[in-house]
Parts: sequence; structure tokens; C-alpha cells
Amino acid sequence: MAQPTFFTKPPALALADIAALTKAQLVDPIRGGQIITGLASLDEAGPMHLTFFDNLKYADQIKATKAGACLVSPRFEAQVPAHVAVLRVNHPFRAFVRIAREWHGDALRPQSWVGNDGIAPSAIIDPSARLEDGVIVDPLAVIGPDAEIGSGTVVGAGAVIGPGVRIGRDCNVGARTAIQCALIGNNVLIHPGCSIGQDGYGFIFFGPEGHLKVPQTGRVVIQNDVEVGAGTTIDRGSLRDTVIGEGTKIDNQVQIGHNVTIGRHCLLAAQIGLAGSLTIGDNVALGAKVGINNHLKIGDGAQVTAMSGVKDDIPPGGRWGGFFAKPTRQWFKEILAVERLARDSKADPKQEERE
Repeated sequence: MAQPTFFTKPPALALADIAALTKAQLVDPIRGGQIITGLASLDEAGPMHLTFFDNLKYADQIKATKAGACLVSPRFEAQVPAHVAVLRVNHPFRAFVRIAREWHGDALRPQSWVGNDGIAPSAIIDPSARLEDGVIVDPLAVIGPDAEIGSGTVVGAGAVIGPGVRIGRDCNVGARTAIQCALIGNNVLIHPGCSIGQDGYGFIFFGPEGHLKVPQTGRVVIQNDVEVGAGTTIDRGSLRDTVIGEGTKIDNQVQIGHNVTIGRHCLLAAQIGLAGSLTIGDNVALGAKVGINNHLKIGDGAQVTAMSGVKDDIPPGGRWGGFFAKPTRQWFKEILAVERLARDSKADPKQEERE
């Protein structure tokens, strides 16, 4: 059985055209008519593929590659075998992504999973909901009273849009996603299985007598051009809103607590946990499995290493890591000191006797 392909096959393109598209220089202009029919990694590319090379970690792969052409920086150009056409460019991966976006635009934004171009008969839409022209609603989706959805938005199969929710234009709501108490801007991509706008984790603790639930009456506000990964949860605020800033990209299985404010153009990797009422500035990058305590402030441009636990404010531009997180230089010095102590202990037989 032939293996299926899930995206549109790209058109055949001459190297001269690829050079123009990527703003690269074809080192041997005689090869300008050579045809490329697809993209591939160094180790899997064949004579009809374009690949890229920008890291000496993969030097063995570039030597053995069978690719027809390679995007490469002047620094590493000499590493490319003679049989591979060289496309010289300062940022090879950026150029590779540029042509990938041109050829595989259908992979950037999901469309209807069932080829729908309108509203599926099995979708349930409250009469008071307002949908602009061009909205696609897949089977078994539910859209509640007074919801508003802008043109070009796709609502996936089994998604549930709660009462009064507003979703802008050219958005995607993934299959099985549930959204309530939320205002969502334009060009927002929400992957399958997300939960947005459920009540936050707020209780008064009474110990043996039980715990008293605090009403969560805020909203979730997601600004334009945000992407939310599959399985992510974003709690609505208790009194003020939970806010996700413009252009922020959130990976899969991230938990964002109530009253959290995330700035613009942040990057959040998978399995991050953000406790309630913390504030994250603009252009912040958080590695996978970072946990941040409540009521903290993370300054603009800060970066936190994966698997770190943050219990203190981080200043703008800070580079922190560890558990508990601290400036990375300090963290690395402490790790080296502990390793040195362990080595010295093994080298001292009297120390072993004392232990």
C-alpha cells in the first residue's frame, strides 16, 4: 500500500528560481536550470531535494548527503560535496523556512478536517449566535447563545464555544476544544483539545473542615496572532482578566493559571506551569517544564532554562535557570563547585573512611 501524504505536493522549481525566492546566491550559475521537487533533511535528501546546513554538529551528514542542492552560509560552504549545488546565504535555515512556507502553506494553518466549506448539518448553533460569512463549522461542533465568530474562522469537529464568546477573523479552533468566558482576536490558532476560560484554581483553605471555592468572574483575553498548542489550558481570571499578548506562541500541554498576564511575542515551550496572578513581560522565552510561582514578575526579554522552578522575580533581560532558578552564571558556578567537591572527595581516601 502506498504511504499517504497529507499536504499538497510542491511544484517542481529550477534552482535559479529557488535562489531568487530565498535571496541566495547560486554559486554555480550553470546549474540554474536544475530541477528541485521537494525539501528534505541532510540524511534523507535525494538528488531532487533541497536541504540546508548551518551546524558543524551535522558535518558527517553533509559529507554523505545525496541532496541535489543545499542552502549554506559562506562559513560552511567548503563542507558541501562537489555533487551538491550550493546556494550561498547568510541564514540557511531562515531561507529554508521561507521556501517551505511558500511550498507548504497548507501546513501552516489547519482547514476543515472533513473538507467542509460551510456549516456542517450536524453542528449545533444557537439562533442568537452571530457568524460572519465564510465561517466553517465542522460536524458536531456546538456554538452557544450570543457567541460571535468572524469570517474565515474554522471551528473544528466537536468543539464547544460557550455563551457570549467572541472570536475574531481568520482563526482556527481545534477539534474537541472548549472555550468559554473568552475574547479572542484575529488570526489566532488554537490546536485540538484545548480548554480556555474554565474557572481558575481558587479556594479558601479550611483544613479538616473543607475548602471554600472562590468565584472566578474574570475572562480570558487572547490578542491577535497568538498560537495555542494542543492540550493547553488557560484559566479565566478571578477578578481581573487572564491576558495572552499579541504574537505569543504557546506549545502543547501548558497550564496558565487565573489572572496571569503574558506580554507580546513570548515563547512558551511544552508542559510549562504558570501559577495565578503572575506577570510576564514582552519577548520572554520559557523552556519546557518551567514552573513559575504565583504573583511574580518576569521582566521583558527574560529567558528561563527548561525544567527550572522560579520562586523569585526575574529582572528584564535576565538569563535564569535551575531549581530554584537563579542567574545562569551563578547556577553554573554552583554546579561546577559541587562537581569539584565530589571529585575531591573521591580522591581523598580518608574522606571515604569518614563516610
